[in-house]
Amino acid sequence: MGNRETSGTQPGSQPASALGPGSKLARPAPSVAYTTARGVMYRGFAEDVLGSPLAKRFRGKVQLILTSPPFPLNRKKKYGNRQGEEYVEWLAGFAALFKEFLTNDGSIVIEMGNAWEAGEPAMSTLALEGLLQFLKTADLNLCQQFICYNPARLPTPAQWVNVERIRVKDSYTHVWWMAPTTRPKADNRRVLKAYSRSMLKLLRTQKYNSGRRPSEHHIGASSFLKDNHGAIPSNVLTFTNTLSNDAYLGYCKERGLPLHPARMPRDLAAFFIKFLTDARDLVLDPFAGSNTTGAAAERLRRRWVSIETEHEYIEGSRGRFERTWRRRPRKF
Repeated sequence: MGNRETSGTQPGSQPASALGPGSKLARPAPSVAYTTARGVMYRGFAEDVLGSPLAKRFRGKVQLILTSPPFPLNRKKKYGNRQGEEYVEWLAGFAALFKEFLTNDGSIVIEMGNAWEAGEPAMSTLALEGLLQFLKTADLNLCQQFICYNPARLPTPAQWVNVERIRVKDSYTHVWWMAPTTRPKADNRRVLKAYSRSMLKLLRTQKYNSGRRPSEHHIGASSFLKDNHGAIPSNVLTFTNTLSNDAYLGYCKERGLPLHPARMPRDLAAFFIKFLTDARDLVLDPFAGSNTTGAAAERLRRRWVSIETEHEYIEGSRGRFERTWRRRPRKF
């Protein structure tokens, strides 16, 4: 889905004088940062780029908008997180704009982490309020909610988990799948996971206890005997994000570029791209950060468009495409 990785102003608002809180750089005019064999990275605020002639050709052609906007954190980040009701209004302000870029059977997938009340061991509801308002503003359907669980995540919030020991660590994010229609393009056969040992044994022996279960479901004598080449995944997705030697990290280290502090797990991006798109479909990430979404789309032979404001994050994201970013892009 990232990637929770940058910010913009509320669509329709007056242009800001800076990229984000504390930044001294002028607001960048929409421009092409780089291209690859299958995609393009734009520098600028999402609403500026999507409202410019650069993006006009993509309207109505995007199969999947996969992104992770800034979380409503209490501590200001370089990528410009917003707070309070301002955050709810800012996020909801993108709903109608995003919808304009979707195909008739396209999807929007937004990853959103948890936030806490300032100075208190109480969770904030701003992220949920923002996403609910997002749905209402553009009259979108909630197709399904997912949980992205990271078992290797460090214990946070530190004050409540490590110091006072009154909470357990926060180790998951919400992922909301939305669409203008209740039947967007989707195929779970593209995201099957390996069968368990018990299921492999069942397929081998062709024997199990059929009949009515305590849940009142009736299991037929042949309900589980067909080999579908994998199990249907649940809506709880488990991905670690602890790689220490991937191309992006090495590229940034060699060039002294800052790592983005909130990178989307690349397997999460790949899951939804495979689930909701076909080869050659177009994927958009309006808050791209280190461009996990674009890189996943490139590997899966999808076309992609990404948008990011911060020059250093854009430069670092080139490391995800070291072999392809200099190529001339194919026509969209």
